[in-house]
Amino acid sequence: MTHTLHRMGTRESLSDDFVFLYMPSKGINDSGSGPKLRKFFELARQHNPVNLGDATYGNMYSRKIEDIIGNLKEDSKGLAIHAVFTNEEDAAGMLKDVKEADMGLSLVISGIFDKVQELCKKNGIHRHAATYSLGMWGKTEKLPPEPVLEVSTMCGHGMISAARILSAADDIKAGRKSAADAAKDLAKQCDCGIFNPSRAAKLLAAMAK
Repeated sequence: MTHTLHRMGTRESLSDDFVFLYMPSKGINDSGSGPKLRKFFELARQHNPVNLGDATYGNMYSRKIEDIIGNLKEDSKGLAIHAVFTNEEDAAGMLKDVKEADMGLSLVISGIFDKVQELCKKNGIHRHAATYSLGMWGKTEKLPPEPVLEVSTMCGHGMISAARILSAADDIKAGRKSAADAAKDLAKQCDCGIFNPSRAAKLLAAMAK
């Protein structure tokens, strides 16, 4: 189970959202894993990521990519790093490169189930497992409106508040910010780098209307 699993939205909206989570197993193969994690980031940079980062240091909107890569220690102690892509071509290319690099660490891809399955099929990969989110249960009437949740659930650790999202939509409506700039500002709050600012810009623009 992963914090990248619970993204809400329509199939159309989520079709341009592929999250790669890459990590060693703590105490099993994390010793000396730093170079492998750095290699993952270098591969990701070749496939037009809209975000990448790790929760202990930050993402490409709060830090320079070179600093994120350089900050990785020789022994990662089970650290998970992330990269986000907005189309199947870039995601498929990244998966191909990770497979060919054969570094022995665990890769989780979150996205529309059949689209992720097709990425695996194209690359001759038989997936190890599949995990579904069953949605939110309980007093759901206390949750923010669905358009807000579609944005906030892109940060699996809940670091982007509903109030901040509504404020971003107001800024767009008032002409104080573009949708792209407002989305990048929100992305800074999601340290681990799984927030998709490209998708967020579309969602915020729709909210502003």
